[in-house]
Amino acid sequence: MTSSAMNPITEDDIANFLVNTPDFFNRHAELLAAVRLNSPHGQRAVSLQERQAEMLREKIRALELRMMELMRHGTDNEVLMERQHRWVKTLLMTTNARDLPHTIADQIQHDFMVPQVAIKVWDVVDTFQIEPFAVGVSQAVKDFAATLRAPYVGLNTDIEAVQWLVEPSAAKSVALIPLRVTRPHDTPESAASAPVVGLLLLASPDAQRYHEGMGTAFIERLGDLASAALSHLR
Repeated sequence: MTSSAMNPITEDDIANFLVNTPDFFNRHAELLAAVRLNSPHGQRAVSLQERQAEMLREKIRALELRMMELMRHGTDNEVLMERQHRWVKTLLMTTNARDLPHTIADQIQHDFMVPQVAIKVWDVVDTFQIEPFAVGVSQAVKDFAATLRAPYVGLNTDIEAVQWLVEPSAAKSVALIPLRVTRPHDTPESAASAPVVGLLLLASPDAQRYHEGMGTAFIERLGDLASAALSHLR
């Protein structure tokens, strides 16, 4: 019995041979047209060359779709940056510190199309302690906010702060963004451990708008900018 009978050639052997013998089809060019393969687009058989062309077209289509997706994301990011720019500009032009919390919440709701927004700030100077944005915050909410090292995003599970909204029952998903005592030279890591002095609440009737696992970098940036603006209240 021959060794080839004892160890029959496998498909892997053939594949390895073709991969490691790139000049095989140069010596046997007639096989390119003679080998027939099943087409994924029907029951007809096509030549090896045609199948390679089909695979190349499929790769090109996939790359085109990816490029379109990247262009769409680029446009979306540009729009988002424009809205953020407009929001920050409005904060810089707010000369009365008393108006800042309302301006922050109102402009987020308008510029970023958030159905409901609320904001509360504590540890403010005596002048502002009777303002609507500084009253009605329980110690339980303050303690909860102090535990947040990043925004909470997810379903509204009877979260007490939701009662700050005009329509609490319409809030199906929420984002709770801690507002902190920030300094210009803070890094993201050091800012995350700074004292919490407020809470920004975004709410939507869409249960999937704010969900666990979503990226929070953008709303963290909003919180950081809002925190910096609110430093005028302390």
